Amino acid sequence: MARVLVAGGGLAGLAAASALAGAGHEVDLLEARPFLGGRATSYPHQDETIDNCQHVLLRCCSNLLDFYRRVGAEDKIRFWREFYFIEPGGRVSTMKAGALPAPLHFSGSFARLRFLSLADKFSIARGMLAIRRERESRRDLDRITMLDWLREKKQTTGAIERFWRQVLVSAVNEELDRMAASHGFQVFHLGFLASSTGYEMGVPSVPLAELYANLPGVRIRHRVPVDRIAFDGARVVGIDAGGERWTAGAYVCAVPFERVNAIAPELGLDFDGWEHSPITGIHLWFDRRVTDLPHATLLDRNIQWMYDKHEGRYLQCVVSASRSLLGTPRAEAIRMAVEELGEFLPLVRQARLEKAHVVKEARATFSAKPGLTRPKADTRFANLFLAGDWTGTGWPATMEGAVRSGYRAAEAVDRGFGGTAKFEVE
Repeated sequence: MARVLVAGGGLAGLAAASALAGAGHEVDLLEARPFLGGRATSYPHQDETIDNCQHVLLRCCSNLLDFYRRVGAEDKIRFWREFYFIEPGGRVSTMKAGALPAPLHFSGSFARLRFLSLADKFSIARGMLAIRRERESRRDLDRITMLDWLREKKQTTGAIERFWRQVLVSAVNEELDRMAASHGFQVFHLGFLASSTGYEMGVPSVPLAELYANLPGVRIRHRVPVDRIAFDGARVVGIDAGGERWTAGAYVCAVPFERVNAIAPELGLDFDGWEHSPITGIHLWFDRRVTDLPHATLLDRNIQWMYDKHEGRYLQCVVSASRSLLGTPRAEAIRMAVEELGEFLPLVRQARLEKAHVVKEARATFSAKPGLTRPKADTRFANLFLAGDWTGTGWPATMEGAVRSGYRAAEAVDRGFGGTAKFEVE
């Protein structure tokens, strides 16, 4: 077995490191910050430990679930079978699977959704059938936007705004008119059509950083920022980080895409036209319980999702693709969140806000727009491999995509030493 150096302690780097260590390789992981998880982490704030933003998964995220099993965190994820949609005024509709097999498992609850008109429901049903029919036959889904496709299928305004957009902007962190249709197809195929359980939503029951507390066989080197990957001809000879040169037999570069050309310009990767899409998380602590719902998607307003973090008193509100909020002052974002919540949860209007915190992740994800060419794990350097949600996994920038990329990089490393390990779960 060989010594491997992984640069970057986000989910992609963690997945690569844990898989390689599990296969018997000697693994060191370099992370610039004092904690792990990258953009899916938590940190102390006043007397609380908070997640930088609410991260959830679906039951169809097979590789992320495999990673949680590897690190002993599987029992720290709670799954929910219900999706709650709330309209302004407080009316709640619930969508969950019934007794029928996929893809008909939502038929009963879907028919009872009150926030959609009959025309909207027929429109969505036609769209779902078209996804099943066109998922493998169309060749332009990476070149058109999801909104282009929805308009082609003559979806109603209500269906687009209250269903397709509500689900997809949160899942992909991008607006429908900027999102490649292939990603929208993937979300609905795996999450809503392929099985009767794929849609179930998993929410961590502990702060995110606690999920990564156990990485058997991996030596974690905190506060070691990578300055440069050093090359000699067709191979990497080391990584300059934290004031010293680190060497190994193979290297995995698992840093965000905007950092790659700064530390490894020899790769010559072309990121022209790549953009980021932001996420804003607004944490609110009230003096009393304001909801009995564990989570809900909120219709027709800025806030898209609400999560109960503790006893209905501490809520986290999420706005995905939140470009409009990047320049908004903290106090204004908090005021907006409290006012909007009050439209959905009447008890908010009777409660006193004890404290609040706003987290703006300006570089939360890459923008999953049409036409991107994403690199593979292998590079033209024999002992250097890439991992990150931005690599060519076929997934948008999700935790599942990050873990898949880490597993693919680990498989490539293992092959380079004559191994045949398979880590990625189909």
